[in-house]
Amino acid sequence: MASSSRNNKKYDVFVSFRGEDTRDNFSSHLYSALSRQHIQTFIDDQLNRGDEISESLVNAIEASAISVIVFSEGYASSRWCLDELVKIIECKKEYAQIVILVFYRVDPSDVRNQTGSFGNSFSKLEERFKENSKKLQTWRNALKEAATLSGFPSQNIRLESKLINEIANDNKNQLVGVESRVEEIESLLGAQSKDVYALGIWGIGGIGKTTIARATFDKISSDFEGSCFLENVREESQKPGGLACLRQKLLSNLLKDKNVSLAIGLNFRRLSRMKVLIVFDDVTCFSQLESIIGSLDCLTPVSRIIITSRNKQVLRNWGVRKIYEMEALEYHHAVELFSRHAFKQNHPDVGYEKFSSKVMKYAQGVPLALKVLGCFLYEREKEVWESAINKLQRILHPSILEEKNIFLDVACFFQGEDVNLVMKFHNASGFYPEIGISVLVDKSLIAIGSYNQIRMHDLLQELGREIVRQESINPGNRSRLWHHEDIYEVLTYNTGTEKIEGICLDMSKVKEFRLNPNTFTKMPKLRFLKFYSPSFNGENKCKMSYLQDPGFAEVKYLHWHGYPLKSLPSNLSAEKLV
Repeated sequence: MASSSRNNKKYDVFVSFRGEDTRDNFSSHLYSALSRQHIQTFIDDQLNRGDEISESLVNAIEASAISVIVFSEGYASSRWCLDELVKIIECKKEYAQIVILVFYRVDPSDVRNQTGSFGNSFSKLEERFKENSKKLQTWRNALKEAATLSGFPSQNIRLESKLINEIANDNKNQLVGVESRVEEIESLLGAQSKDVYALGIWGIGGIGKTTIARATFDKISSDFEGSCFLENVREESQKPGGLACLRQKLLSNLLKDKNVSLAIGLNFRRLSRMKVLIVFDDVTCFSQLESIIGSLDCLTPVSRIIITSRNKQVLRNWGVRKIYEMEALEYHHAVELFSRHAFKQNHPDVGYEKFSSKVMKYAQGVPLALKVLGCFLYEREKEVWESAINKLQRILHPSILEEKNIFLDVACFFQGEDVNLVMKFHNASGFYPEIGISVLVDKSLIAIGSYNQIRMHDLLQELGREIVRQESINPGNRSRLWHHEDIYEVLTYNTGTEKIEGICLDMSKVKEFRLNPNTFTKMPKLRFLKFYSPSFNGENKCKMSYLQDPGFAEVKYLHWHGYPLKSLPSNLSAEKLV
């Protein structure tokens, strides 16, 4: 129930540091720099600490918008510091807290792997806690997870004063960036409205919908008698009994009653007398909201609802008053995000400015593309940068549309498959794969392995899939579907369109679902259909009574474990199948 009861943020920044290493120098100077920026900062000045992290310190971490972790040589020798770290990582996951790392005279890889002088410090702690292997593993996991985040390595910036100013400015920019959007959300929430007011936050995956919704929730939840932030509605609803669990959590949090009665009608009558704030995060269909809360009629006027979704139509169907669109990152924010992953700082290294500018051109402000590219190019030579940018240009601006189609088919469906099968499939699809695949190999976009398997670098595969994601925010309007959540949504709610050319579903990742008989008639361009399970046991998760014609007319590849009907569709052309 913590997520429903947290008050407004008390602090802007919490600083976690090893006192013996940095209290009288770096950390105190950082605190002063943050204070000069009018950033409310919590820094623990206690010289004597007990064995356990205090409750007041836990509360301070939870009550902060940003945590700054100063990894120094002796950080890992302190149980207190590591317990703080575990709590910060927990807040990052649970509350979308922003985490900024400073590697003060230590190497990020030493923190990640507990090696070098940093590892020596951790070894001392291991000796003291060798009987508590579970605790040690928790600390190791937290160090490994934290060190994969972007941060400020002190060796990259020689002047300590310059490093401190950059960190302070980054904290200010993070706060301002979030706060400005939160203020926009607040202004749209209809403060003057006397009715129940619902607001939608819409945008592509990974663009920050949850972060902004969480920050808004944290800021205003104390103004309501009851509040609840329901995270990952899409994911949770797919679990057995998931929607019932979400409804139970909603009622428990709003009514502040862990043992809330299962008499739903009684509980919603209680709610009708309360001013509440509810956030439904990552909603994919109208029926999810309907199952969890029924309708807005059960809520008292002046209650507020926030819904985040990738699908604008879901928000319209629910009748939201306003839709706030999360846009792609502006250029300078995109450069910052990319630089944090590629250079572990907020700006490109000297000599890499032009390379970074070209990456910005092709990534087009999409956070996922910026992160993937940044991680791939971290500590790479300039030759690798040039090669990667050339490949990006070829992917996003192919000279022949056919090459692009083959490339995207491989990225979405054929990684690791026999090249002869891929050739047959694309021949049957009306392409000229002998030329297309040869060109892709020449451009180093794909490779043919020793066992005649088509291979593609993970980075290129992720970028190919990102191109498909960018075709539409609605999965039913994309050319290729491979992610089980997207496919489950399209098939369960029958939202497919003529845009869909291929579907590849791992059925072990979804629960049982029912197909509408006209599902495939809405996909006349479907060429590739694969319903499979890595460990198929004869179970049929896809339920249907019959299939309407027309459908399957263009299908060239058909792979369906547990096909539920006694005959194939009448207009399936068997001679076209490969």
